[in-house]
Amino acid sequence: MYDLARHYESLYRSVTPAFRFAGRTRGDVRRWQDAFRPRLDAALGLDLMRRDLAGYEPAARRLKREDCGDHVREEWVIRTEPTVPLPFYLLRPKGRRGPLPLVLTPHGHNHPHIYAGIAHSAAEEESIREGERDIAVQAVREGYLAIAPTTRGFGQTRTAADLKEGKVSSCRIQLVHGLLVGRTPVGERVWDMSRLIDWAVAKGEADPRRIAITGNSGGGTVSLFAAACEVRISVAVPSCYFCTFAGSIGSIFHCDCNYVPGILRLGEMDDVAGLIAPRPLSIIAGREDGIFPIRHVRTAFRRLRRIYAAAGVPERCQLYVGDGGHRYYKAGAWPFVREHFGAGEG
Repeated sequence: MYDLARHYESLYRSVTPAFRFAGRTRGDVRRWQDAFRPRLDAALGLDLMRRDLAGYEPAARRLKREDCGDHVREEWVIRTEPTVPLPFYLLRPKGRRGPLPLVLTPHGHNHPHIYAGIAHSAAEEESIREGERDIAVQAVREGYLAIAPTTRGFGQTRTAADLKEGKVSSCRIQLVHGLLVGRTPVGERVWDMSRLIDWAVAKGEADPRRIAITGNSGGGTVSLFAAACEVRISVAVPSCYFCTFAGSIGSIFHCDCNYVPGILRLGEMDDVAGLIAPRPLSIIAGREDGIFPIRHVRTAFRRLRRIYAAAGVPERCQLYVGDGGHRYYKAGAWPFVREHFGAGEG
């Protein structure tokens, strides 16, 4: 009898990744990163996007402003491509002048407004409360400028049919249609994060030396890949995503948007995360997370620590495990961000 799971387990073991880290020194890390990052960009389709959109300058406009007591919340839209108006929330702390440290908070498979602390139902209120999902609000209350972007394929970037039917996302269409021109959802979402950084820095709102990214689940995916590809991100805190590709994305049902063609021929997830070194990285995981199993998280983290040790900064890489399931754990984020943003002052 054909056993599909056994087949793919065997297939994954048979592949030798081209960029499996095997170095021991800082120089080894730098040379490995310089070779690996362009290949990852190509796998994501980022190299093609840079070529196709060379010279394009995104424009943004404000739609709404609201006083939220201890901060101001604004709704904006930015054209990250000529045909992609991407909505985002901008949260500013009151009583602080810029440029401020910036935190990008890409969301996962839920609605963009939840990260900005907006609930449209009792279920969303519960989701925010029990899963600590108002991440942009948490960031602004730390004194940071926060951008809660729409993850492309969600919110107003869904297809008209999916909007009408009330589907949460249009990830499958984003994947299969983008593949025709060499793109991936992950690559497009990383592109959007970079364009938001461009905008916030050019506007004088954000301190270019202190830029963090953090999100849960699909937001953790964007956080990890964006920090790996975008070196201006100085602190990364992906939540409930970091694991092994083979032990999660390749063996458990996940949304189509997670898949990057040929990624295991380049490296495992710890290799992708190793592109963030020596920048600070806090991995958040749930002990009972059923789709990113903790035993595979720990395996990947042990390998990742070896990369940070070779880079000479093992203390800049931590694993925080929350006593629950697939959700955000703010205790693994803000003390870490605060410590490393503070190191960038002066």
